[in-house]
Amino acid sequence: MSPASPVWLRVRVLWVLWALLAVLLGPWRLWAVIYDFHECTWHVVLNEFQRVGENLESDQFVHQEPVDTVRGVFNMLVDSPINQRERYLGFPYYLKINYSCHGQHSEDLVRSGHLMGLKPLVLVTFQAPVNFYRWKIEQLQIQMEAAPFRSKEPCMAMEVCVMSWYTPMPIKNGSVVMRVDVSSNGLGPIIPSKRFHVNINGFLKMGADNRIQFTVGDELFDIKPRYFVNVSSRPLWYNVDQSPVLILGGIPNEKALLMTSTNFREFSLVELSIDSCWVGSFYCPQADFSATIYDAISTESTLFIRQNQLVYYYTGTYATLYDSSHSSGKWVRVLASECIKRLCPVYFSSNGSDHVIALTTGKHEGYLHFGTITDGLVSFELLPRNQTICKRILARGLEFLMILGTESYTNTPMVPKGLSFNLYNNLLFIWGNFLLQSYNAENFIYLADFPKESSIKYMVNSFRGDVAIVTETEEIWYLLEGTYHLYRIFPSHGWDIHVSLQVMKQSSLYASKETMVTLFYEENKLYQLVYLTHGKQDHLVKRLVPMEKLLMYEQHKSHPTLSFSNLCPFEVMRLGNLPNPQAYTRQERYLARPPMVLNPSGFHSENSLAVYQGLVYYLLRLHSKYHKPYADPVHDPTWRWWKNKKQDEDYYFYLASNWLSTGGVHIDMDSYEKIYDLKPDYRLPERIFLDKGGEYHFSIFLTARGHSFEMGSAFKVQSKVSVGVVLADPSCMESLVKQKVLVKRNSVLFLVTLRDKSLCYDQGISGHHLMKTSMMVKVVGASGFCFQDTHLGPRLQGNLMVPVFMGPPPGKRLAFDITYTLKYMRQQNKHYFDCMHEDSEMPCFLYRDMFYPFFLIQDLVTGDSGSFKGSYVLKVVGGGPSLDSVVDYNEEEVYRYNSPLDKTGSRIWTTKTSETTHDMAFYIMSYERSGIEWLCLENSPCYDMTPQGIIAPEFFFKVLVSNRGVDNSTYCNYQLIFLLHIHGLPLSAKRALFIVIVSASVLVGMVILYILFCLLWPYVVNACNHLRWRINNIIASESYYTYATSSRAFSVSSHIRRLGKLFAAHMIRGIFILKI
Repeated sequence: MSPASPVWLRVRVLWVLWALLAVLLGPWRLWAVIYDFHECTWHVVLNEFQRVGENLESDQFVHQEPVDTVRGVFNMLVDSPINQRERYLGFPYYLKINYSCHGQHSEDLVRSGHLMGLKPLVLVTFQAPVNFYRWKIEQLQIQMEAAPFRSKEPCMAMEVCVMSWYTPMPIKNGSVVMRVDVSSNGLGPIIPSKRFHVNINGFLKMGADNRIQFTVGDELFDIKPRYFVNVSSRPLWYNVDQSPVLILGGIPNEKALLMTSTNFREFSLVELSIDSCWVGSFYCPQADFSATIYDAISTESTLFIRQNQLVYYYTGTYATLYDSSHSSGKWVRVLASECIKRLCPVYFSSNGSDHVIALTTGKHEGYLHFGTITDGLVSFELLPRNQTICKRILARGLEFLMILGTESYTNTPMVPKGLSFNLYNNLLFIWGNFLLQSYNAENFIYLADFPKESSIKYMVNSFRGDVAIVTETEEIWYLLEGTYHLYRIFPSHGWDIHVSLQVMKQSSLYASKETMVTLFYEENKLYQLVYLTHGKQDHLVKRLVPMEKLLMYEQHKSHPTLSFSNLCPFEVMRLGNLPNPQAYTRQERYLARPPMVLNPSGFHSENSLAVYQGLVYYLLRLHSKYHKPYADPVHDPTWRWWKNKKQDEDYYFYLASNWLSTGGVHIDMDSYEKIYDLKPDYRLPERIFLDKGGEYHFSIFLTARGHSFEMGSAFKVQSKVSVGVVLADPSCMESLVKQKVLVKRNSVLFLVTLRDKSLCYDQGISGHHLMKTSMMVKVVGASGFCFQDTHLGPRLQGNLMVPVFMGPPPGKRLAFDITYTLKYMRQQNKHYFDCMHEDSEMPCFLYRDMFYPFFLIQDLVTGDSGSFKGSYVLKVVGGGPSLDSVVDYNEEEVYRYNSPLDKTGSRIWTTKTSETTHDMAFYIMSYERSGIEWLCLENSPCYDMTPQGIIAPEFFFKVLVSNRGVDNSTYCNYQLIFLLHIHGLPLSAKRALFIVIVSASVLVGMVILYILFCLLWPYVVNACNHLRWRINNIIASESYYTYATSSRAFSVSSHIRRLGKLFAAHMIRGIFILKI
């Protein structure tokens, strides 16, 4: 082999140098990617259907009904898989999506992203309604892919036109709060996901000039500095996750509110149209009058305010929630005879209603008015009903906490000012110039980190384990629930460092002069609403409080020199073995992609976007129609959409491949489906629903910092890193933690199991009256010291809090398995006779055949469907001879028609099973014992039915099936009501005997008539012949005389006619000779 030449040596050296340079520049490249990741952000605005493609600002969410704007477009799609007989509607709005990066032109970025294949993915989440009696409780999402669309503005060339992405903004009955998550499809620039709140504003209307106006008052466009500068901050009160509109008062000497339907991404200042009447009295002394709105609370449908001692409410117009007549139309004053000193929010709804609390003073001191809001209707009740709270406690001999004011170790009086309660973890706070916390309202812990010189003004709870505290001097403190350490966030050393860094970056969210207006949590992140003063440019901004960064900065304030100490007990924390989330979050998700456009540029037209609107609407319509008692052969809402078109899928694809699809669009049937197999994202789910005896499993992997193992008893290796699980209700659920030490990896694996004890809940309708509780997982020594660096910044580690809902989970239902029922009845009865007029949606069953009903348990979230093997009670609760005449029976009638104890002869059916309920009132049936024999006794409503024509009588039974009280395997009260069509009902004995007698009489009469006819027929024939002979003779004689007379008359007339003819001939000849 020849030696290497110097040239090749230089090349190898260069390769080595390039490799070394790549290694050195790798971290810088990664830093650049992370930097770009931070600097780019999504933008979403709302555009009306008719204004798509116009470069305008965001529209207000006013219209709430689907619009008939896409029918003409769908009528053109004659050669596509859609059903032309179905009605397709559209939604009144689109979502317009763009993105921007710091220091770059947004229009150029959007075009370059489109050319690189970027497509925004939009996930719309519909919040479940409050009133579960009126609407079905479900956790519904729809995932869409945004479609590119060129602006309508003229441009020089197609490649440089302004463009945006659009998706329909769907609307769903029962939901007024929507979350929109925008993410990237993984192509093009790296843009972090972002969440937007797009809620329906029911306090807007269209004015006479076609402009949007507020119904609660007049919008003020001049925001003056005196409204916010040097004004104390105030709490933001609303129903958590349910309020579409947030309001904030506290503007000095102005009856005005800040209103927003986007969580203060956009907001308006509105002057309220209230009378501001005030009259002092002996029972309600008032030192002076102020127009300031002191308290403001928003619920799902109604706004409440307090001005001095007066309380007003305003119910918005929400067509998706209730009838428009429920809207108040104006501010309504309530509790006019009461002196109200404070309005207090109730953060969570209960029993299908929202609530507020009004505290009184004067003549009703010690009482409170409990407000209930159901479908926009407001009512108040004075509680306690007979005596004050303190008297009631003493009368019952109960104990209560009494704060005496001083303790032996201090001479500072304790001044309580308020209470705060977390419904999920049962954590109660009593606050003032102190802070007490308790898990059982009996034993309280004094948090000594809070200084007694400060006084708490209000507390802000995330209900996910974090609490923010605002003092009278506008200090901000932070508390991680389950710990005892308080951290002062503002003012602090960490806050100064953070602000300095933001000023160096020239951030527009910070200024030298600023006033905090309010503090609130959104999606477990703390936000400030701040009024900034930039010379003459003053404005309100919403900004994030970077809690993790501030805590990290605070850790190093005690080190005057550079220090690399880390107080976190572990280096790495990872979650594993997480199950698929949908079974526990109960989140239903649909997928809807835009139709494919036959356009080389890939841009959509107004018609293709209209088709997208109609398809999304019909997908949600199929979802709502799927909740019917008769189960489809295939457990999927989209099955009916494509069941008759699926076999022609290749044909439609052929048309699209050859650019022959009508309307210039191709609809892919696989692009509209329900997703059942979402995968976990290495985080605990947002919530966990547990049915009876349900379990949730996951594991925690911790890599210890340094040497953290020691030899324990029995020569077992033990780790100094430990994990604890805190349960809010240990009497209702339990946790099991197993530790596995991995010595070689210097790590510990914890296997955690959460299990329901089946003790704290009876049975209920799916999604109703769920018990709220929580599970908190804590790594000992990690609170406030452990952080994980992510592409979105640092994130707290070592504390995990998950809300747990115990009870019947939403998304499960009982359905009548008509397919298997028909198949089984054919096998058992050896035949099946349907009605003469067949109905595929409701097949008929013959009365004399044994009826074997079977039912399915269908999971609408995971797609599971299987036979219901539990026990149930079947009752006929209504019926009628036709669909229009079906009536409901009262309780007494239901008992008589269904109970085996009935002695009145009213039973409709019976069964061979002998098992009954405890009171022996009704039969208990099951999968193995389901045979029903129809009786229709004398006093039953289906007895002695009058047949309609020649068809046998039929009857429609309204059947109720429920497992409540007879099936202990689940918390769900699977309740199903469906109509059963029975034909061939027998006649009663009297009616049958009457019909037999009448039929026999008619038959005998006919036989007698036949015999008489046969006997009398010869005589009748002879009589007829004789009569005919006589008639013929009479006719013959009359004919002879008539002939003779007519012959003589004929001869005379003939002679006269001949004379006339001769005379006429001579006259003609004479005239002719004269002319010649």
